[in-house]
Amino acid sequence: MPIRRLLLLFSALFFLSGTNSASQANDPVSFGGVLDIDGDVLEVFRENCFACHAEGAREGSFSLDELLESQDREQANQAWYQVLKKLQSKQMPPPEEQPLAPEQISALADWIKYSAFDIDPHSPDPGRVTIRRLNQVEYRNTVRDLLGVDYDTSSNFPADDTGHGFDNLGDVLSMSPLLLEKYLNAAKEIISSVVPTVPGVVHVERVPGSAFVDAEGGAQDKAGLRGESGTIELSYYTPSSVRTRLRVRHDGDYVLRLNLAARETYVDNQFDDNRCEFVFSFGGEELIKETFVRQGSRDYVFEFPRQLKAGQYDIAASVRPLSDSPQIRQLRLQIESVELVGPEDEDYYDQPEGYQRFFPRAVPEGATARREYARELLEAFASRAFRRPVDEDSLSRLVDLAESVYADGSDTFESGIAKSMTAVLASPRFLFREEIPQSTDAGKYPLIDEYSLASRLSYFLWLSMPDQQLVDLAAVGKLREQLDEQIARMLADEKAQAFSDNFVGQWLRSRAVDSIQINAAAVTGREPQDLDPEADIRRQRFFALFRKGNARNEQEEAEFEKQKAVYLRSFEVGATAELTPELRTAMRKETELLFDYILDNDRSLLELIDSDYTFLNEDLWAHYQIRGIPPVEGPQMRLVKLPEGSQRGGVLTQGTMLVVTSNPDRTSPVKRGLFILENLLGTPPAAPPPNVPALEDVETGPERALSLRETLEIHRQSPLCSSCHNQMDPLGLALENFNALGRYRTVDMGQPVDSAGELGPGESFQSVDELKQILVSKRSPEIYRCLTEKLMTFALGRAVEYGDTHTVDSMVSMLQENGGRAQSLVYAIIHSDAFQRTQAESVEVARK
Repeated sequence: MPIRRLLLLFSALFFLSGTNSASQANDPVSFGGVLDIDGDVLEVFRENCFACHAEGAREGSFSLDELLESQDREQANQAWYQVLKKLQSKQMPPPEEQPLAPEQISALADWIKYSAFDIDPHSPDPGRVTIRRLNQVEYRNTVRDLLGVDYDTSSNFPADDTGHGFDNLGDVLSMSPLLLEKYLNAAKEIISSVVPTVPGVVHVERVPGSAFVDAEGGAQDKAGLRGESGTIELSYYTPSSVRTRLRVRHDGDYVLRLNLAARETYVDNQFDDNRCEFVFSFGGEELIKETFVRQGSRDYVFEFPRQLKAGQYDIAASVRPLSDSPQIRQLRLQIESVELVGPEDEDYYDQPEGYQRFFPRAVPEGATARREYARELLEAFASRAFRRPVDEDSLSRLVDLAESVYADGSDTFESGIAKSMTAVLASPRFLFREEIPQSTDAGKYPLIDEYSLASRLSYFLWLSMPDQQLVDLAAVGKLREQLDEQIARMLADEKAQAFSDNFVGQWLRSRAVDSIQINAAAVTGREPQDLDPEADIRRQRFFALFRKGNARNEQEEAEFEKQKAVYLRSFEVGATAELTPELRTAMRKETELLFDYILDNDRSLLELIDSDYTFLNEDLWAHYQIRGIPPVEGPQMRLVKLPEGSQRGGVLTQGTMLVVTSNPDRTSPVKRGLFILENLLGTPPAAPPPNVPALEDVETGPERALSLRETLEIHRQSPLCSSCHNQMDPLGLALENFNALGRYRTVDMGQPVDSAGELGPGESFQSVDELKQILVSKRSPEIYRCLTEKLMTFALGRAVEYGDTHTVDSMVSMLQENGGRAQSLVYAIIHSDAFQRTQAESVEVARK
């Protein structure tokens, strides 16, 4: 039914209904049997939306005529989802129109959610399940907690794809043949590095270099011989002799091994030609007598096979200088250790390191007993690795594989177990997070079983496998009963650092600060200390003269030398503001620690936007140069109270955000405004049209270089650009007092920085401080909604969809009521149907 006919029908109902006009006008009206709409909702649409989006009008290529009559409900719901977002963020109606009253927004939102989307608030759709592969961080943490091995996934695996800003979404975590091959190689490398494949190894008696003492009887400290990390050092320049003793416990064949290193202190362009004689003896037998020159920090291993009797043996070493040249590089010989390997008799073998951990009992004799032991070991390991009890078929295959290795005696029992453990790490049940309904006949949206819940919980808060306490509770069906206690325990655990680091690192892009390229000299060159408006023109003149080279005349040469001095001074200023690795790390930690502090202390999430404190160390304190804060000393980050009126406080003015949203040589108000819209307000603008001219094309005016504000004003004159830039630019320009290095400034290109702007009608600001206050006081629902959607996306491993709107809005209402308590959001997400339940159909598809 076209909108015009619908309006005529609506008017007739209203005016001809007598005393029952109100109730009849509110009766649902059907659109071609597809969608019913209440009369009061239709009236809101008619008064506020039809002029631009109905009866043939298609502002922004959007038509309510087509949407209300669409037969494709999925496509229509996606469109209604965008309508809902624009209503809730107050983007519609546009600023020049009369805004909707809160009750009108609520009525439209409820109709979209419960009529258009057909959400059942008592049983919302938990969303489609996509079986999730472990990403790099999850794989590394899982292997660490399972086997105690820190495997470098970033070096050995290709980078994970990302979706909706995160790298843990099931839809993007694909499995390529290359990645599968790398997983197989990783499984072999990990198991071989930690699981012993033999029951015994030759004994090694190790004597560290620090055990040597001065041969004259003095302690090595007194002799000035102590080296680093348990070693002893003998100088090329000074005669010295040291000794120690070693006890041989059994007669037999041994290998004596000396681990020696030549060390020096590097001095640029200086050579040291001193020589020395080194003598090493064992049990009175001289084994080494060699001359050493400068060796360039070379390592040596000397080995001497010997038949030895049980008893005490003296070990001695000495250095005799052979020259008296200038002592330039502090040449020295470092004795790291002496090792006695043996005897070769198996009766004296030691158990390999970690043997008891993987093989707590002696390997039994007899095929049946060995198979039972193999079954016992592999059942325990596979159940931990698969995050649920291993099924009988899989266990039998693992035992068969182990038995095929050791049964004929060609290899050890331990090798067979290691082979099967490798197969476990290469199994889809380890690499993917299998989720199973608690009951197969529990309707469309069954609860996931408690093993699945334990995995969802641990990979959300720890980015790793469940620990034994979670698994034990799941095994007896008590995890849901004790869920709040477990959430509190897990948040207090040090492993929860992975949650904040990875969520914040991706949501607020703090990870990127380590690699963003910033030209400090170019940045600081835009802010000359003398506020000279001609500085950039002179810099351009310098390069023009530079390119002329030998073609410069005498007058130009004098001008060139003058401009060069100015240019080089700009580099000196830039060098003091260089983003060193240590400074970048401090910036990233500042952002992570702010989130940690708010979460750990259950403070308001709005403190992410504006707070009267931050976290600094000496490097960051010196970089920010915040007036009113006493010097902060040392590399340790610490909580610092900000002085009243400080523009720091909150993520908007932290180095991470300011750096990652900048260009290499200047700030980018567009990137900064886009960051705020996407990551804090949840209202990203549409993608830019093709062939948009770059800002640099209009950055220079006829007489002087333009400021970014002036450049953007020209850019917004294009109809193609204005709609989005009107949203982004005021937000980004509010941060123009902070340069691309994250430092405060008052001048750009010789002109005072103007950070004034307007977020919306009645929301004008003069500084970033005033912008923060507007965001906190007037835009808190949008901030809560954005953060809820971001955290749900991270927790669920899928994008938030229109079917989640009831859940999201419920959490936003909760946050508004409790002042934005951070932990309440984490608890609410974990308790939600989206986290606790699954779609029966999608689980079946995933399992197939």
